[in-house]
Amino acid sequence: MRIKATLDRIPGGMMVVPLLLAAFINTVAPDLLRIGNFTQALFVDSAGALIALFLLCAGAQINVRNVGVSLGKGATLLSVKWIVGATFGLIAYYLAGENGLFFGLAPIAIIAAMTNSNGGLYMAVVGQYGKEDDKAAYSILALNDGPFLTMVALSIFGAMGFVDGLFSLTSFISVLLPIVIGMVLGNLDSEMREFLSKGSDMLIPFFAFALGMGINFTAIIEGGLGGVVLGIVTVLFTGTAGYFVFKAFNWNPIVGASEGSTAGNAVATPAAIAGANASFASVADIATVQVAASTVTTAILLPLYIAFIVKRLEKKGKLEQYIDKTPVSVESK
Repeated sequence: MRIKATLDRIPGGMMVVPLLLAAFINTVAPDLLRIGNFTQALFVDSAGALIALFLLCAGAQINVRNVGVSLGKGATLLSVKWIVGATFGLIAYYLAGENGLFFGLAPIAIIAAMTNSNGGLYMAVVGQYGKEDDKAAYSILALNDGPFLTMVALSIFGAMGFVDGLFSLTSFISVLLPIVIGMVLGNLDSEMREFLSKGSDMLIPFFAFALGMGINFTAIIEGGLGGVVLGIVTVLFTGTAGYFVFKAFNWNPIVGASEGSTAGNAVATPAAIAGANASFASVADIATVQVAASTVTTAILLPLYIAFIVKRLEKKGKLEQYIDKTPVSVESK
């Protein structure tokens, strides 16, 4: 069987196929692989550790002379994602009906879903189509994890006062540290850089599968049509905005589009906001299921959207100029 060749023919196949397979297993037989020991450790609970190792391997490929590019890309994507999500949230907030909903959607669900991105999906996409500085940009993108940026948006809107203590500097450092360690190792020893370069691609299908084991397709049904629509809007608007901004900077637009997702941890954001301000308690439950539905929808739709973009660039003969992943040597200028 030519399993790898088949996956390679599917745009994003090394990521999307294991992820969807795991999501199917988790939906129909959630306890099938949750049997403890090595099986559960690898196929269910490994996403965090494998992504951390992936970041370390990616960090080893970064030349310190070019680190500014990674910071610029991360800050750009973070800003685009937040601006688009906050704008949609602002419109929904001011046009919401007496029940606090905008066409059935809770404004806090819109902001939470559209400003928070799935780091695992991002790393899987850039692992296949991006360069090392695209991977390192995740250290900045980690800022959109959790309720912090959602509450910043709400405070700007005047909906609630800014609440201190929601953003943990330690959490940010914990994401950044594996990249820094890898970068130090790679810049101190070119042979170590070459050794670690072999790990990045191999890890993608394994942490993609583990991410899929956290997805349940029934969340789409529970979240209703509103949550599905929210997921579609998140992919099309935040992903497309990232695509065109990156294209304008002559960066890889596939990487720009890869932020068009909603992270699983965003599901906890409505409850966190309601805990900080009781005025949101009435919509916290519906917002939670809508964000959950958006998470599942974007996990399915974003890889398909990326595949569409890849095919489009390929037809135009522009794909190779963006996905050249030749490692930058320590000696290069």
